[in-house]
Formats: sequence, structure tokens, C-alpha cells
Amino acid sequence: MTTVEIVLRYATAPTEAMTFALGKMREVYGIRRLSFDRDTHALRVEYDATRLNAAAVIQLVRSAGFQVVEEMQVALPVPAVEPTPAP
Repeated sequence: MTTVEIVLRYATAPTEAMTFALGKMREVYGIRRLSFDRDTHALRVEYDATRLNAAAVIQLVRSAGFQVVEEMQVALPVPAVEPTPAP
């Protein structure tokens, strides 16, 4: 399993019907987690890349009624570099 995260910015606040439709998306095999950031109008979707791809996830979000404006870049953690000891 390869876990991938995609962040989508949507145009308008979700309605109750859209929220329920998005909840049903959780039942799709490969969708692992959904979370909202209402301040930035962003939807974060974690999915299994061996089962789905970004285009399929975006299509599922659109079928729930969301107007996807853009796919935002996910900030990846920078690996820590240990300092080398002085000789």
C-alpha cells in the first residue's frame, strides 16, 4: 500500500447534502481519510495510490458536489540531517 495525500481547494462552503455525499466517499475502497480546513476552503484526502489515482479522487470529490478550484501542493516534511561530529 502506498499512502498519498492530496489537498483540493473548493469554491463554496459545503452544504449538508454535499457533506453526506462526501461521507459516502469514505466507503470507496482506497480512501483512507478526509478532513476539512474551512478557513482556507481546503479538503485533504488521504488515499491508497495502489487503488486510486489523483484524477479518480478529484472525480469522486466533484461527484459529491464540490467545485474543485485547484489542487494545492502538499508540504512534505524535510528530513532531519544530523550534524557530523568535529574531528
